[in-house]
Amino acid sequence: MPLPDDRVTGLAVLLLGLLLYFVVIPTYVASVSSGWVLPATIPNAVAVVLIVCGGLLMLKPTSHRSQGKRELAFAGLYYALFAAGLVLMSYTGFVYAAPLLALAIMLLTGERRPVWLGLGTIVMPAMIWFLVAHVLQRALP
Repeated sequence: MPLPDDRVTGLAVLLLGLLLYFVVIPTYVASVSSGWVLPATIPNAVAVVLIVCGGLLMLKPTSHRSQGKRELAFAGLYYALFAAGLVLMSYTGFVYAAPLLALAIMLLTGERRPVWLGLGTIVMPAMIWFLVAHVLQRALP
């Protein structure tokens, strides 16, 4: 008897959460002695949520059925586009790649209204750039 998709997905999410909690976060998150929130607090909380939600999905799967091959190919195209955008961002920087990636994703998901395309392509990346680079004083690629 094949496993329902939800149980397999729940197991994958649970294992990802365990990997994050026990391997990735302790290895790659620096510990500091100052500050009121430790750097690992939020990542650990997210990992715990993934572990709990993955376990719950394994225990009580939903009644949803698997999607067809067309939807799977569409999701694969979305993730390939996202990966290509990240690679482009590492070569050209956030300022040039983010608007192109935002436009491509919006067009791929079916958005055609010019106002929303403009907001998502120009305004949102500009706000992210301003908040991260100037307010938080962090470097973007």
